[in-house]
Amino acid sequence: MLRQVLRRVGAAVPTLFAIVMIAFFLMRLAPGGPFDSERPVDPEIMQNLRRIYRLDLPLYQQFGLYLQSLLKGDFGPSFHWRDFSVNDLFAHAFPVSLRLGAEALAVAVALGLALGLLAATRREAIAGRATDAFAILALAVPNFVVAPLLQLVFGLTLAVLPVGGYDADDWKTQVLPVATLALPQIAVIARLTQAALRDVLAAPHIRTLRAFGLPTATIHMHALRAAVLPVLSYLGPAAANLLTGSVVV
Repeated sequence: MLRQVLRRVGAAVPTLFAIVMIAFFLMRLAPGGPFDSERPVDPEIMQNLRRIYRLDLPLYQQFGLYLQSLLKGDFGPSFHWRDFSVNDLFAHAFPVSLRLGAEALAVAVALGLALGLLAATRREAIAGRATDAFAILALAVPNFVVAPLLQLVFGLTLAVLPVGGYDADDWKTQVLPVATLALPQIAVIARLTQAALRDVLAAPHIRTLRAFGLPTATIHMHALRAAVLPVLSYLGPAAANLLTGSVVV
C-alpha cells in the first residue's frame, strides 16, 4: 500500500513541475508588469523595484530562485499588496476558505443524499421531477452568477442577510457563501445518489426485503447505504473544488 502511494506521488511530481513552470513563464512573458499603473513611474524607481523583486534577472535565474523558495515553503512577496508576502495572505485567507468549504461540503452531502433519495423513490411524483430540474439548473449556473443573485434577493431586497464581509462568530455572514458553494455540489451528489439508488432498488436482495414485509423506510435506508459508494468517491474532488471555489466567493 505504501509503495503504491509513493508511486502515485512520484508520478505527480513531473506534472506539478510542468504546471509550475508553465504558470511562471506565462506570467513573466505576459504583456505589462506588476508595477504598471495609470500614472507613469520614474525610471529610477521602476529600476529599483525590479531589482528588489529580482525581475531584472534573466528568466531562467528567476525561475531557479523561485523553485528554491518553493522547496523551502516560501511563495515569495506579493506584487499587489507590497507589505505582505504570499504566505501571509495564505495564512489569513486559508482558514476562512477551509471553514466555508467544510460547511458547504457538509450541507451538500446532507441535502444531496436527501434529494437523491427523494428523486429515486418518487420518480413520477412532482417532487422527483422538481429535484431533477433543480439539479440541472444548479449545475448550469456558475457560482459567480449565483452569488450576486443571492446578494440581490436576500441582502438588498429582503435585507435579512449581509451581502459582504465575514465574521467567524456571526452565522449570518456565512449563509450566502456556503449556499453559493454548496448548490452545485448538492446537484452532483443528488444525481449520483439517484442513479446509484435506482440500480440498488432494482437488485434482487431489495426484492427479498420487500417480500419479508420490511417497512419502506427501512428498505430505503438499507439501499442508501449501498448506494453511497459513488458519493464517497466524489467527496475528494468535491472538497478540492469547494476549497478553490471559495476564494472567488
